[in-house]
Amino acid sequence: MPQIHEKVHELTVGQLAARSGAAVSALHFYESKGLITSRRTSGNQRRYTRDTLRRVAFVRAAQRVGIPLATIREALAELPEERTPTKDDWAHLSEAWRSELDERIKQLNRLRDHLTDCIGCGCLSLDTCVLSNPDDIFGEHRTGSRLLVERRGRNDE
Repeated sequence: MPQIHEKVHELTVGQLAARSGAAVSALHFYESKGLITSRRTSGNQRRYTRDTLRRVAFVRAAQRVGIPLATIREALAELPEERTPTKDDWAHLSEAWRSELDERIKQLNRLRDHLTDCIGCGCLSLDTCVLSNPDDIFGEHRTGSRLLVERRGRNDE
């Protein structure tokens, strides 16, 4: 990993990519989504402050556990402008995200548990399939094939 002299306070996009492990295109995407910021030189080149390394690490860690970028952006927006997220920030935010992650894990476990049944059956019937119709939300009103026909009919009009 390339070392950056401690007197260097700004990084090029290439240096930030090399140090953070994120692709240049990912860094441009993060910037377009308001997750990181840069200033432009007179030659219109991006320059990032050194603390952007920690922001990128924060974003990537949150993404790895399944937090959507919009939620990450909202969390970073709560921090005072230009402040680097700290260990305490991560602890606070991860606690807030815990219930969302627990629910997602519960849904994935349910999906995993019913996947074999679905592959074995192959019908994908909306009135009985736990994958196409989780919690049987349509079963009380109509059976599957009629529901699909009615939806198509409404959209075609």
